[in-house]
Amino acid sequence: MIRSTFADRISHDKMKADYKNWMPKGMVMGTAFSALIFMILSIVFISVPVSADVKKVLVPILMVLTVLFILIAIWMYLMYRAFSYDGKRQMSKHIIEGIAGYVKLPDGGKGLDVGCGSGALTIACAIRNPQGTFTGIDRWGKEYASFSKKLCENNSKAEGVNNTSFMQGDATKLPFGDETFDVVTSNFVYHNIPSTDRQAILLETLRTLKKGGTFAIHDIMSKVKYGDMNSFVEKLKKMGYEEVRLIDTTKGMFMTEFEARWMCLSGSALLVGKK
Repeated sequence: MIRSTFADRISHDKMKADYKNWMPKGMVMGTAFSALIFMILSIVFISVPVSADVKKVLVPILMVLTVLFILIAIWMYLMYRAFSYDGKRQMSKHIIEGIAGYVKLPDGGKGLDVGCGSGALTIACAIRNPQGTFTGIDRWGKEYASFSKKLCENNSKAEGVNNTSFMQGDATKLPFGDETFDVVTSNFVYHNIPSTDRQAILLETLRTLKKGGTFAIHDIMSKVKYGDMNSFVEKLKKMGYEEVRLIDTTKGMFMTEFEARWMCLSGSALLVGKK
């Protein structure tokens, strides 16, 4: 009986979806290790017989770097805890489910998730819309090496979802024709793309949306990163888009203002509307 229960538990763990963490564990550990190295070097240069001039220059620099990297490591660790799907806060899951709540496919409809990462948003939308299919696209770059097409496919299987597909591609030049999808969505993607015109990237995504289709795009849409988004909303309305709204998600919707500030997520907003 014990063996059977243990086997069942192993089987369940193997099928558990792994959406990773927006703050990679390797970055946290790497930063903490760097802090330790600088601390050791500080102690070494204090202890070893070197000239006073060398100590006067190197030791303060190494101590400053030690403190700096310790603070960064603590910040990263707190981010890791907040974003973890297994933690208490589960901010990532809260945001994903919140965005998916705006997504509704017609019968036989097709949805697109740009920058799908580990497939979390694609799968959440697919679960809520079994009457259609969802495609997740991502370039899966070296910055997030743990994310991959295979990971997305495994997560879909773990969630028992069979109406998803995943492919590699570039958000700035999507490999789809005009008016291909009934819904387009994205979460915290475009601000990571080096660009002087992220509004153009938004338009590239909306290009693939069918007339009458809807969109729900969440990102750090601060003026520094995106320019004047209120003007962009008006621009979309003049282009014929309907019910366009820019919803601030930092006032309790997905996070508090305090969380947005210390997590460097100020300006986070959800752009929704209909083409």
